[in-house]
Amino acid sequence: AMLKTCIHYGPLAMVQPDNYESRANLMWTGSLALNGLLGTGKRTDWATHGIEHEISALYDVTHGLGLAILTPYWMHYVLDEQTAPRLAEYARNIWGVDESDDIIAARTGIMKTARFFKSMNLAGSLKEIGVETERLAEMAEKATSRGPLGTFRKLEYQDVLNILQAAYDGTSLPLL
Repeated sequence: AMLKTCIHYGPLAMVQPDNYESRANLMWTGSLALNGLLGTGKRTDWATHGIEHEISALYDVTHGLGLAILTPYWMHYVLDEQTAPRLAEYARNIWGVDESDDIIAARTGIMKTARFFKSMNLAGSLKEIGVETERLAEMAEKATSRGPLGTFRKLEYQDVLNILQAAYDGTSLPLL
């Protein structure tokens, strides 16, 4: 419901910055996202956040923008036969994807996610926000310095580096 709220009110707030209802709903959604209630009783995965923290530690990038760039690449990277049902569920519930094949549904949801962020005039690559390719390995090392990230799929150093490299130039998401 929170993602649907952002998808509905985000574009409205962009074209009508003074629209109180849009901004209030986005702020309320942001508050709920940060207070931990969503994860109560559920297995959550914060891998993208751990990776993004290393970006914003080195560059003047907001956490949300970093997540908007990384998330589609993370989703694409972790997509396999085991994760496809959950990513397909996301695609169907959030984006209304009507596809019975889980892999195709998941890929469609990933592309819709990336396109939504682009429609909000957000950068689509780490290169666009000034991240230097020479720092990617350092960020991957720091992100995994306490062990693998994530619960959806465990991400080791090389996995994180692969995601950062894919997100660097923004061209590695497959077209449907």
